[in-house]
Amino acid sequence: MILRCATSNAGKLAEFRLAAAALGCEWADIRPLDNVSALPPCEEDGADFEENAVKKALYYSAYCEDFLFADDSGLEVDALGGAPGVRSARYSPEGTDEANNRLLLERLAGSPDRRARFVCVIALARKGQLIATFRGSAEGVILDAPRGAGGFGYDPLFYYEPLGLTFAELDPDTKMRVSHRGEALRRLFDYCARLPRG
Repeated sequence: MILRCATSNAGKLAEFRLAAAALGCEWADIRPLDNVSALPPCEEDGADFEENAVKKALYYSAYCEDFLFADDSGLEVDALGGAPGVRSARYSPEGTDEANNRLLLERLAGSPDRRARFVCVIALARKGQLIATFRGSAEGVILDAPRGAGGFGYDPLFYYEPLGLTFAELDPDTKMRVSHRGEALRRLFDYCARLPRG
């Protein structure tokens, strides 16, 4: 079964494929939407992750015949009122991982409350029609300094207490097992496994 994904982010695409393999979903052939980077981008102006995921799935699924999923994900920090939230990738003016992490640490300086969670919402659509949404989350705390060389985004600052490591210190299989994206993808794949083929 071909499952198209609406992303040009190589890190996300790799995680999607890793999840399918780790979960034994050999039937899932995950491919990016053809020429996704050449299409006018879908404006991500939703108030929350679900609105953005649905908007992207509806928009991009109109460009193919296959089932297509889109995700929106990010970091919610309690002491910052849920920020960076839907603006996680564009939190700093520069919009780079390094600049976003630096700004997050600046805004959390001196705060005793470091609780945070990663959230991922995946929307599944076909030919411009929404089929279902799937949500995953992972609870953690934000460290004072980055740790680990893996992952991307806020992973080096996100400390996952059950394993005593940041997401950037986890091997890819373990991260997929405990992460917000892994949980949402498990729900997506469980749903898609029950869909008629063809």
